[in-house]
Amino acid sequence: MPRRGKMRYRPFVRVCAALLAVVALSAIGKPSQDTSTTYPEIQREFRGVWVATVANIDWPSTRTLTVEQQKAELIALLEKMRQLNLNAIILQVRPACDALYASTIEPWSPFLTGTMGKAPEPFYDPLEFAVQECHKRGLELHAWFNPYRALHPSYRGPISENHISKTKPHLVKKYGQYLWLNPAEKEVQDYTYSVVMDVVKRYDIDGVHMDDYFYPYPEKDKKTGNEIDFPDEETYAEYRKAGGKLEKADW
Repeated sequence: MPRRGKMRYRPFVRVCAALLAVVALSAIGKPSQDTSTTYPEIQREFRGVWVATVANIDWPSTRTLTVEQQKAELIALLEKMRQLNLNAIILQVRPACDALYASTIEPWSPFLTGTMGKAPEPFYDPLEFAVQECHKRGLELHAWFNPYRALHPSYRGPISENHISKTKPHLVKKYGQYLWLNPAEKEVQDYTYSVVMDVVKRYDIDGVHMDDYFYPYPEKDKKTGNEIDFPDEETYAEYRKAGGKLEKADW
């Protein structure tokens, strides 16, 4: 005579078995579906490093290096990249409406020679040199532009006559210790575009990066601690007048 304990679960087991059988039978005859996802084959990984020139963060290490020292430092960076199996450098060529290349639009960067507008002596074009040295080593060079920062506080020397604060002062805004361009100004957008396209057309670069400082980080009043508005009230008013609905911070 079977024990009651086992008899109690037999109806439940039979129901489960029946359900499993129904599921198994319903699957018979149906074609199998491929649920895997096919991804395109990756031809080459992007393994890059950012090299900042503003305030001499990465290269050149100081504003007092000779041309040969600048070249040697850059080559050492590229050799280190190759040792680390990297394949791209994102080189900051326009830190603050200045240029680490021969430009007819903006002045030579003070982070290169110590004085804004002063060309390297003996003359060489750092971007052209960097492109050549990168390509010799199978490395890509991507030109990194800061689109709207116009002057960095680490530079306290004379301002070049062809700097935008002199040539187009109506586009420049002082905010905190920096000078800025207003991203909402159509003339600013066109100007920035012309700077980027000048490099694209004249140098054998492999990419363009627009990064770091679009609208600036908020400044605060030192006495009250209150946040200071970026001085773009006129362009925001034009936006609202044209039907814009966003609050200024979202805009």
